[in-house]
Amino acid sequence: MMHLIALGMAVLIDRLVGDPRQLPHPVVGFGKLIAIGERRLNRGSGRKQKGLLMLVIVLSVVFFVSALLVWSAYMLHPVAGLLLEAWLISTTIAEKGLKQAADEVRKPLESNNLAEARHRLSYIVGRDTDKLDEAEITRATVETVAENTSDGITAPLFFAWIGGAPLALLYRAVNTCDSMVGYQNERYRDFGWASANFDDLLNWLPSRLTALVMIIANRPKLQRSSRQCWAVVRRDARKHPSPNSGWGEAAVAALLGIQLGGTNTYQGLVSNRAKMGDALERLRVVHIEGATQIMSRTVTLFTLLLLGCGGVIIVLT
Repeated sequence: MMHLIALGMAVLIDRLVGDPRQLPHPVVGFGKLIAIGERRLNRGSGRKQKGLLMLVIVLSVVFFVSALLVWSAYMLHPVAGLLLEAWLISTTIAEKGLKQAADEVRKPLESNNLAEARHRLSYIVGRDTDKLDEAEITRATVETVAENTSDGITAPLFFAWIGGAPLALLYRAVNTCDSMVGYQNERYRDFGWASANFDDLLNWLPSRLTALVMIIANRPKLQRSSRQCWAVVRRDARKHPSPNSGWGEAAVAALLGIQLGGTNTYQGLVSNRAKMGDALERLRVVHIEGATQIMSRTVTLFTLLLLGCGGVIIVLT
């Protein structure tokens, strides 16, 4: 019951205050630990095994330290444990931060300030942004919101529901490992193999549940039915090169009646991504706000479902 209360409080904390810069953030610590491991281990032969070793060390430290902190706080006083666990879970989710990042792209775009919109977009995407027009800036922002609704919010909540703050932080540590070393390039292809694949494994179920909740929680645009939107998701989600990212993108595309995917460039290298959804409307800046609204409704319903299911399990046991 305390874990469930902490989970609900964490969502409220994130919505109200986000991640105050003056407070220490666990992900910063994860990043430093991963950087040390990568610097010392990513060399010589056996890099797959060394990358796995780094992952095991990082996850062990994160899980056992966070579990010890939460347990100690609960032993001190139940309220202290509850507050600490709620704050720790809130650091693993980023609804407020994701909305703010999208709005920082949307506002200059609404004023036809493409240069500023491109600059702001470069903070949240890996693709080249210096030549993007309004439609492509919109697409990149919507895709980021769609993908990160699962990675950055519902997935950590799902693991918090299973195992409280320690498991939510473990998930975020895996996600951070993947974002730092899970690249398909010469330096990280072998070393980041374990991080990338474990991240895919952990996100498999949450990404699909999130897409389903998106369809349930949001009214489709352009007279489409929820059943039709789900058919689009099932048709397009598996086209994405990531086994999980396509589910959120396809759901948002279907709900807004737009098409995502297409040609991206990364440091000058062209990458052609499969198309998601049907282009019933051309991409416009208004779709950025539409994507953040879908995110907020989805997170609300997802949280309520987790709390409801948890309550039922407690009553039955």
